[in-house]
Amino acid sequence: MNFPVMQRTTQIYGKEAAIATPLLTCAEYFAGIGLVRLGLEQAGWKVVFANDWALDKFEMYSAFFGETSQHYRVQDIFSVCYSDIPNTLLATASFPCSDLSIAGKLKGLRGQYSRAFWGFTRILRHQAQRPPLVMLENVMGWLISNGGKDFRATIQELNQLGYACDVYAIDAAHFLPQSRPRVFVIGTYMGKQRFAVNSNLASFAQRSPSLRTPALDRAIVANQDLQWNFLEVPALPERVTMGLSGLVETFAEGDDRWWNPTEVERHLKMMSPLNLDYLQRLQALSEYSYCTMYRRVRKGHQRAELRKDGLAGCLRTIRGGSSRQMLVRAGQGSIKMRLMTVREYARLQGVPDSYPLPYHSNRALTGFGDAVCVPVITWIATNVLNPLVRSMSVHRPVCLP
Repeated sequence: MNFPVMQRTTQIYGKEAAIATPLLTCAEYFAGIGLVRLGLEQAGWKVVFANDWALDKFEMYSAFFGETSQHYRVQDIFSVCYSDIPNTLLATASFPCSDLSIAGKLKGLRGQYSRAFWGFTRILRHQAQRPPLVMLENVMGWLISNGGKDFRATIQELNQLGYACDVYAIDAAHFLPQSRPRVFVIGTYMGKQRFAVNSNLASFAQRSPSLRTPALDRAIVANQDLQWNFLEVPALPERVTMGLSGLVETFAEGDDRWWNPTEVERHLKMMSPLNLDYLQRLQALSEYSYCTMYRRVRKGHQRAELRKDGLAGCLRTIRGGSSRQMLVRAGQGSIKMRLMTVREYARLQGVPDSYPLPYHSNRALTGFGDAVCVPVITWIATNVLNPLVRSMSVHRPVCLP
């Protein structure tokens, strides 16, 4: 396989020597606000092509990254001209999850939004040189949508395009205080050059539980006839214990973003005895503690439910405001509540504070809620993608970062 390379020099026994270094280039589909790019860049990758249909997400992306006019195409993926896409080492696709999630009624790959997956594979099929690596990302519902048929269809499609696949279930809680489990598929292009693959289910079964779930185990067993390539990868870091205190924005006691006492009392009355008791114990502590809260309807009644494990719930897109998380601060004899801020959403996704936030907060909340967790992508790039490039380069002398 021909890799795009660059020449750089290094010192070998005191003399300069040229070394061929593969350019770690990526085409990022469903690029959104650029969090896949942020994660990849921290592992040495460079995005040279990006596509998404949402203009507001492009505006957030370009406000941070700048040089976008030459490589970011704002258009439906089915209308992207594949001949305009440069050859890259990697293609990523965080394709729409709406029809694969329980909230989207599991309409699957034929649904209005998630069918965009087929636009991605159409591009792969028609490219003169397919990228050696692909990475797909989506919600856990992908594994069970339509009784597992949608997950099988995606792997079959990649197999037919020449890719042997590996798959991981990764929760952002191993990196940041947000519960955000996601499925990642890594495809390695076999082509005419038949690289050694490992399709032994025992290799998958021996993998760290931090990278698997029962639903993923069942999906692998049900589809063991497909073309798999189970890689040797380390376990994820231990789940974070830092809690939310290190990520929340600090506001003065009289800041109008804190709810008034009447609104706080209304939500306290919406809590179950267990939640209320938990909050009252935090209130009695000498230090402030933080937890997130959702409003939900239970048995016909609206409830205010706390998350008590130090994590935020999974950030989601904003639909009419009902899914937006609330923050509760308790301690030093007081209980205060407010909506989570856009900056807190960004921090929970691993985004630096240098990332500018747009004026319209709901657009930003949707952008971050629709995105990937940055350190998860960096972990995958460091522990899966970069070693794969090294292994595929075994027949030519290369040096990777």
